[in-house]
Amino acid sequence: QVQLVESGGGLVQAGGSVTLSCTASAFAFSRLTMGWFRQTAGKEREFVAQVGWNGGYTNYADSVKGRFTVSRDNANHTIYLQMNSLKPADTAVYYCAADQYGRRSSARPAYGYWGQGTQVTVSS
Repeated sequence: QVQLVESGGGLVQAGGSVTLSCTASAFAFSRLTMGWFRQTAGKEREFVAQVGWNGGYTNYADSVKGRFTVSRDNANHTIYLQMNSLKPADTAVYYCAADQYGRRSSARPAYGYWGQGTQVTVSS
């Protein structure tokens, strides 16, 4: 069983930066592929970024490439999402997710564990 807790959301101005964190209570955290997704009202949850078991593999949605950076600290069971050059379109609830099988998939069904989400609001 994996429990995920996100933190770091809030209100930020366009062009600003914010870093999200997600801490996992998992015995084998280093085996998990970890991902970030986001969702706005009335829309499906969409993939944002993912990081492989040792941080060597990362993948990003086209909409965030060059602006967001995902990383992990296996010693502290934590992943991060550094978000720069934020736009109002980045406003969403951001969810941390874990794939217990360590796959390189950006599809929602690949992730069996989810956090409760943290709101990021970007004002123009």
